[in-house]
Amino acid sequence: VQLQASGGGLVEAGGSLKLSCRASVRTFSDYAVAWFRQAPGKDREFVAAISWKGIDIYYGDSVKGRFTISRNNAENTAYLQMNNLKFEDTAVYYCAATTNVVTMVESWYRYWGQGTLVTVSS
Repeated sequence: VQLQASGGGLVEAGGSLKLSCRASVRTFSDYAVAWFRQAPGKDREFVAAISWKGIDIYYGDSVKGRFTISRNNAENTAYLQMNNLKFEDTAVYYCAATTNVVTMVESWYRYWGQGTLVTVSS
């Protein structure tokens, strides 16, 4: 399984970005998908997760109400819409996938993308 994250960039505080995570798998709906992020000097942090068919969704407390995770199984792609971005959202964002049930637990995700950098200017 290979995951390709894209869509990062430089944005002003209050702005928006949409990240994409494309998976090279036969049946994307077999995988729960999550986004994590890691800011400089900090541990990796859970951002959002979505179940196989998009029914169960979880968000980290710091992004609730601002970020939206979604997926299109026909296109083997998951998304993270990020609105009202804050300086503290600056991080490398990673998408991850698992054949287990959707979870916020990082260690349950076996497959990881390479990360895409999001920089929010204050």
